[in-house]
Amino acid sequence: MNVDDYDFHLPEELIAQTPLSDRSASRLLLVNKENGQLEHRHFTDILEQFQPGDTLVLNDTRVIPARLFGVKEDTGAKAEVLLLKSLGEDRWEALVKPGKKLKTGAVIIFSGELRAVIEDEADMGGRTLRFIYTGIFQEILDRLGSMPLPPYIKETLDDRERYQTVYAKHEGSAAAPTAGLHFTRELLEQIADKGVTIAYITLHVGLGTFRPMSVEKVEEHVMHAEYFVLPGETAEALNAARAGGGRIIAVGTTSCRTLETVGRQFQGGPIAECSGWTDIFIYPGYKFTIVNALITNFHLPKSTLVMLVSALAGRENILAAYEAAIRQKYRFFSFGDAMFIY
Repeated sequence: MNVDDYDFHLPEELIAQTPLSDRSASRLLLVNKENGQLEHRHFTDILEQFQPGDTLVLNDTRVIPARLFGVKEDTGAKAEVLLLKSLGEDRWEALVKPGKKLKTGAVIIFSGELRAVIEDEADMGGRTLRFIYTGIFQEILDRLGSMPLPPYIKETLDDRERYQTVYAKHEGSAAAPTAGLHFTRELLEQIADKGVTIAYITLHVGLGTFRPMSVEKVEEHVMHAEYFVLPGETAEALNAARAGGGRIIAVGTTSCRTLETVGRQFQGGPIAECSGWTDIFIYPGYKFTIVNALITNFHLPKSTLVMLVSALAGRENILAAYEAAIRQKYRFFSFGDAMFIY
């Protein structure tokens, strides 16, 4: 399959630059994955789509203020660092700008209490950094760091919490699981009151979110590994849903990828508490083992995420849904509107 088969034209004015003041005020496009039928609704209408016995799976990762700005120690030139993954012992996998000037051995000064040494280089701006600091690293990061908003968002985010889900708990992500941004605590309570089990996984969003596909053939792309945790109570909820005939509904592609990784691990048998690294790449032809339905945002053209939703609903159905959303002027990407594939 060609990556270009997943391209579409998106007018720039449809890229949402700021979040809505009311999280659940977004629009919602319902997509029937069997026949491609579409319905235009509002996100609060998602409540009507749930049935008693369903299990809703949310990713409770929390975004860290992972973007740091500093200067090169020797020249004073500006330097930018995006933290992606902790490697332990004060070492981090990161992206840096400008990549051509930040080589192994370079020292970046962020403040009088924080600096970093580049220990290793990878492709496309990837680096391994070792931090040297005075005090507690997380507290320093909270003071100096800024939220790692995607490059297509040009506006400043006034409230950091609007790039966190209301249930964000475990720190470690370089980006938000944005499908979850639409949920309020009140809406989650209403969903639970309908007899829906709400369960949580954790997947820390990393490098794959920021790197475009650089191959022509879909099958040649290699996903970057991300760390996930599936707790025991979530395993029990998934087993109960499958035994009782309830649907398993993933909120976001991160939850979907985690669930499908676990499904492959247990090969159709009972699911148990587990954790590890996943580099699963889901594209058309993939057979889903756990996920029955998906709540997601609208994704970038030619991205692995468009391929994932195409695997669930069919490429033609998804491209038709995107075309309809563009005609109706839906808001796209991280702060945009939502889609429910059922």
